[in-house]
Amino acid sequence: MGLRRVIVRNLGVYYMIIACLMFAVTGSLAKFVSKDLPSIEVVFFRNLIGLIIVIFTAIKLSKKIKGGAFWLLMFRGFIGSVALFAFFYNIAHINLAAAFTFSKTSTIWIALIAAIWLKERLSSLGWFAVFLGFGGIILIIQPNIGISKSDLLGVFSGLGAALAYTSARELSRHYPPNIIVLSFMAWGSVLPLVCMGAAEFISVDGFDFLFSKFVPPSLFSIAILLLVGIFGYLFQIYMTKSYAVSKKAGTVATVSYSDVIFTIIIGYFMGDGLPNAMAFFGIMLVILSGILVLKDKK
Repeated sequence: MGLRRVIVRNLGVYYMIIACLMFAVTGSLAKFVSKDLPSIEVVFFRNLIGLIIVIFTAIKLSKKIKGGAFWLLMFRGFIGSVALFAFFYNIAHINLAAAFTFSKTSTIWIALIAAIWLKERLSSLGWFAVFLGFGGIILIIQPNIGISKSDLLGVFSGLGAALAYTSARELSRHYPPNIIVLSFMAWGSVLPLVCMGAAEFISVDGFDFLFSKFVPPSLFSIAILLLVGIFGYLFQIYMTKSYAVSKKAGTVATVSYSDVIFTIIIGYFMGDGLPNAMAFFGIMLVILSGILVLKDKK
């Protein structure tokens, strides 16, 4: 009985660990299939599978929609999708753990956006965490070596995700969660099609994360893409369960950083190698800063 109580008490933590593992597997599969397909095509198939699933749940909620803030809903879908393009591009081209760490900076950006845009009070601990996080980013980028396109896209993936999450908080007053997710999945399915179609006629240097020609996937690639969609969906399910059963959202949010640890391990076996000492220290600083922000906002 004692063990059962311990498990029930920490069920949210266990669910979040499973969610992080699913997310890490999703990223590793996306990295694997990106050897044969452009990253934006991987995003398209990943979102298309999610879109099909979400449409069925959104239809049931159509009568409960309050409405309003339509353009904010469109902005959330657009900025979230473009941030995802940057994230998946980095998954394909840089160290897996570094790509995930860049995306985790969204917590830091959210605190900064809330303080500047929404005029929310940020304590001295919060400001310290923000500067600590940016210090971690600098250590990962290592500007003395040179700032690459992947570095810029990594920073944008965190900022874009933060703008999407912040918009979602306001949108929750007007729409149920599934409608907000539907907007994101719809943008994430249609926009890649438009960009891949445009790539047949135009070529923009440095913007291959947006404009890449469609490559017909092999049967093996289709199987991997299906797994990307399935594991991505499982990530969403277990993450939702984690917050639903936990009485301390801050605890499970802190545990959510474990996907970076998973990606370090998985990436190593995929041939990424381990981050150098400076980059590893930077990753730890970003994780610590995110935890401090969560503690400040508890």
